[in-house]
Amino acid sequence: MELLNKHRCFGGEQRFYKHDSTTIGLPMRFSVFVPEQAAQGPLPGLFYLAGLTCTEETFVTKGGAQQYAAEHGLILIAPDTSPRGAGVPGEADSWDFGVGAGFYLDATEAAWAKHYRMESYITDELFDLVTRELGVDAARVGVFGHSMGGHGALTLALRHPEKFRSVSAFAPIAAPSKCPWGEKAFTGYLGADRSSWAAHDASALMADKSSAPFPAGILVDQGLDDKFLKDGQLLPEAFEAACSKAGQPLTLRRQAGYDHGYYFISTFMADHVAFHAKQLA
Repeated sequence: MELLNKHRCFGGEQRFYKHDSTTIGLPMRFSVFVPEQAAQGPLPGLFYLAGLTCTEETFVTKGGAQQYAAEHGLILIAPDTSPRGAGVPGEADSWDFGVGAGFYLDATEAAWAKHYRMESYITDELFDLVTRELGVDAARVGVFGHSMGGHGALTLALRHPEKFRSVSAFAPIAAPSKCPWGEKAFTGYLGADRSSWAAHDASALMADKSSAPFPAGILVDQGLDDKFLKDGQLLPEAFEAACSKAGQPLTLRRQAGYDHGYYFISTFMADHVAFHAKQLA
């Protein structure tokens, strides 16, 4: 790991790293907030997965989470949202696919499969790196995210319950198999055969469960003035129905007047960090 920068923050340190990823096959960047309690030993870790067009810097500069992580003694980890410099033809042609839009899955289509492996990168390589080198307790790790990252948080938690003990989301793409963003991404990364898509769709994954995978509950916040909710990109009601079917406790808070951006996210950040801190204690 190469430490690119660090800043004193709420008694701890906000750090930015770069490393050569063997999973991605390219250099990758991520950010980590380490509170002062880390001097006493390993702490719970909380991954944040950002949305379309974002980087490893977006959450730590806009989310306001460090003060709450410092209060509860949590290490925050924020990876980038896709590989950079893969050189796949067309990867930078649109904002909702390719660069900045890895969708937190391992691509299977030939053009993308070599480098676009964000699921394996996060759940294996980066998970192991932060637990080995940065004081994260591997037995106490949660995940949350926003929009595309909310999709990532829900699907990675459901697909890797041995890694993640808690999960929450802000305005997640909750049923990507049924919305334009998801259909575009899944067709490009996974191919036109929709039978493979359900494995990366939080609502489909949850509907398949015979019991609650997270009995302590899942927290989701959704702004009611979110234009992407109105456009049919997010579909929280599909995830709500799937949780009901599986018997999964879900707190889905529909927040009047809030949109899709970081003013909304930062407003409810304290609740989400406290939610994870309680489950990871």
